[in-house]
Amino acid sequence: MRKSILLSMLLLGGCQAWWPPWSEVTGNRYTATELNRRTAIIDQVDNQGSFASNPIKIEPGQHQLVLQGPAPGWQVAPVKVMTLDAQPCKRYYINAQFRDAINPDWTPVIDYVETISDCRIITAQN
Repeated sequence: MRKSILLSMLLLGGCQAWWPPWSEVTGNRYTATELNRRTAIIDQVDNQGSFASNPIKIEPGQHQLVLQGPAPGWQVAPVKVMTLDAQPCKRYYINAQFRDAINPDWTPVIDYVETISDCRIITAQN
């Protein structure tokens, strides 16, 4: 038993592993100082919706996000599509940047990127 564990450790010693292997996206605001910036509603990530958690855990890599912006007043804000290249162990705050306070025209923006504190990238030491 000990020999098989030791052999496994030696074989995996030269590999790079992600532990745990995730990134996150949220529509929450990180900063409150940008004029006409609002939270974004993340409808879909790679054609999948109905998320059980916020922030939404995703695998690192390229993803297509379908977003809604909460429209100012009674107007309906258009749906936007954004491509995100998610780096491992990073949380992305995706927001809606409106042109002004009354128009529904907006652009998706990455408000902030932070490192996820309990996510670790493990590499082999040489």
